[in-house]
Amino acid sequence: MVFLRYLLLWGGAGMIAAAVAILARDFYLAAKHKQALATAATVPVPDAPEIHWRQDWRNAIALALLAWVPILLSYGIVVVPSGTAGVLVSQTSGTLPGTLYPGAHFVTPPADNVVLFDTRDQLFTTGELENSDKEAKQAGAAEPLRVQAKEGLIIGLAITVRYRLDPKHLDYIQANLPQPVEKEIVPPVVASAWRELVPNYTVRDVFATKREEIRKKAADQITQKLAADGIVVKEVMLRDIQLPPEYAKGLESLLLKEQQNDQMGVQTEIQEKQVRISELEAEATKAQQVKQAEGNAQVKVLEAKAEADAMQYTLPLKQKQIEESKLEAEARKEATVENAEANAQATVKNAEAMAQAKVLDSKAEMERRKLLAEAEADRIRVTAVADAERMRNEGAILKGNPLLINKIVAEKLSDKLQIMMVPSDGKFFFANDVLKSMNMANHGGEADQAEEK
Repeated sequence: MVFLRYLLLWGGAGMIAAAVAILARDFYLAAKHKQALATAATVPVPDAPEIHWRQDWRNAIALALLAWVPILLSYGIVVVPSGTAGVLVSQTSGTLPGTLYPGAHFVTPPADNVVLFDTRDQLFTTGELENSDKEAKQAGAAEPLRVQAKEGLIIGLAITVRYRLDPKHLDYIQANLPQPVEKEIVPPVVASAWRELVPNYTVRDVFATKREEIRKKAADQITQKLAADGIVVKEVMLRDIQLPPEYAKGLESLLLKEQQNDQMGVQTEIQEKQVRISELEAEATKAQQVKQAEGNAQVKVLEAKAEADAMQYTLPLKQKQIEESKLEAEARKEATVENAEANAQATVKNAEAMAQAKVLDSKAEMERRKLLAEAEADRIRVTAVADAERMRNEGAILKGNPLLINKIVAEKLSDKLQIMMVPSDGKFFFANDVLKSMNMANHGGEADQAEEK
């Protein structure tokens, strides 16, 4: 909506600029026409055409008049900014009821206009503010509100009232209250409320004892009065009170005396409490000693009773202990005798067991030696049988192969001899004849031996 308003304004301004441009063009052409006429009058040109020119005023005027239409329409769109509210005021009917809240609104431009009010919280302040704003200090702080107390003394009050205008009653405020409200209505109402209320109290009441009570009553009165005019009061603060110089000095001396009096009273109470503490400590010590003596006496009585009772039980216990000692001695004696008998029997049994063990050891040794002799005999017998068998086998082998004797003898003679074994019936071998001759010789010798036998 805001864009539409500015668009209408720019359109109207553009149309006016176009009308001005048309008029400027007409004036320029008119000047050119006059210059051409002057030149033609001075230097006549044969067969020159006549120049006719006419200014177009009607188009420029129509365009200028038409430009006011979008301008008026743009003024008919009113934008109420945030934090404010408006009231529609008619030139014919006066203030119209209702409130225009933030946003765009349509009005009749010539007949109506919108009056804006600030609906945010505002402050009415008297007296100096507790801040460090240099500009505010240079501009000068507001004077405190001067009111008269019950004694007739003048007191300065630093007051802050936080309020805001009620948007629902802006039409009433515009039609009936003087403007601006924050200067014409709020200060007088606040000042009158405090000036009506404070004279009913003394300076001491206002300064100390009934300060909060006075503030609450003033806040109620201010809220009630301003609410009737469409002003909402949120808070009334009494920040500071400025006392008269004479009263301040007297109050200071009075406070010093009261402080001294209070100090003396405190010291007196402390001393009284110390005396009372001493008395209580003495009483406590006495009661403690009495209780301790009574406790000692009761302890002694209880000890005597306990000893008497103990003696009643001690004699039977002693007799039982003597009997138990006798029984234990007899039991130890019997146990000693039994242990001696058991030891003797154990010694006899140990001797018998050792003798039997020796007999068994000798029998076992004889059996072992017998078994060893039998094993040695069996070994010798088996060895003899094996040697005989080996001898028979060797004899059979030597009988079948007499040449082995030569081989064995050759091996025994020297370890440097090399022996070769060849078949006796081999062919194409150079030692066959030698071997055959040796065989024949051997056989011949054997035959001779056989004949000799």
